[in-house]
Amino acid sequence: MSQSRTVLVTGASRDLAARFARSLAADPAFEVVGVDLTPPRHDLGRASFVRADIRSPAVGRLVEARAVDTVVHLAVVAAPAGRSSRELAKEINVIGTLQLLAACQRATTFRKLVVQSSVSVYGASPRDPASFTEDDTARVSPRTGFGKDTIEIESYVRGFARRRPDAVVTTLRMAALMGAGVHSRIARYLALPVVPRVLGFDARLQFLHPDDAVAALEHAVRDDVPGTFNVAAPDVVTLGQALRRMGRPTVGVPRGSAPLVASLFRSWRAADFSSDQIDALTYGRVMDTSRFEATGFAPTRSSADALAEFVASSSPGLLAADRVEGALATVARVARRVEDRADERA
Repeated sequence: MSQSRTVLVTGASRDLAARFARSLAADPAFEVVGVDLTPPRHDLGRASFVRADIRSPAVGRLVEARAVDTVVHLAVVAAPAGRSSRELAKEINVIGTLQLLAACQRATTFRKLVVQSSVSVYGASPRDPASFTEDDTARVSPRTGFGKDTIEIESYVRGFARRRPDAVVTTLRMAALMGAGVHSRIARYLALPVVPRVLGFDARLQFLHPDDAVAALEHAVRDDVPGTFNVAAPDVVTLGQALRRMGRPTVGVPRGSAPLVASLFRSWRAADFSSDQIDALTYGRVMDTSRFEATGFAPTRSSADALAEFVASSSPGLLAADRVEGALATVARVARRVEDRADERA
């Protein structure tokens, strides 16, 4: 009987990490250990949990004590709320990654690293290609927040891969998650009662269903697929199409006024938009996914499917199709009654 593999999953209190840990732990060939600062809010199934801070040397002792051979790094914070939370997110994203890589560097049992990165690494600008390949770089580098963090994280991971050529290192640049129960930035934006959007633009969007994100991570753990890969459903949905399906009314904002509107939404605690998010929702961003598909991975849900699932699970907007149809039916009934009464008087 072959010995089970021990997989350490960081960020286990977050939804995607919990889904992945639960799915992988269902296979008796894997012993899965989740780690995070806070206890998991989601079911981890057969996976165990250790409360630890990846920014501290304790994570190195954990890797050694459990004889971890594979590390799946999902402790990335994409959407902090407020300035203090942003500073904490920066520490977790960057310092936490450095500390984790140092632990992997020292561990004698370590053999594989899988890192969750993001489409944010490409930035967003009017000079972007129709779709980014993994060999492309941002035409305008991200200036703030998570986009800058992803670039920094990937640079540390590349350095680590050079220092440990014996290890298999996989970086997955994932599109925005979309589906029922997803709380990503784009999901919160689309669910606003009234959605601000920049006049004159219709951003192209690409999504990834959480089930496909879990499948992509499992693929990288089970098989050796070294390198950096774009991971998304291959089809594209425009922002206008997404808003119409959500039934959300929109308010047009001149490009130059978008940062001011974003600051107002932050002050109302309705949404938190960085300048890079505004750019992504203005110019759009699409990835070429053929390289990862060539390794044997194929998403089961399209961007349109993932969006449809999210729409079905969300509260209907003022302009949702069923509401519009209901309103039109009511108007038609009233019109018929008025017409009937007019006929009776005649």
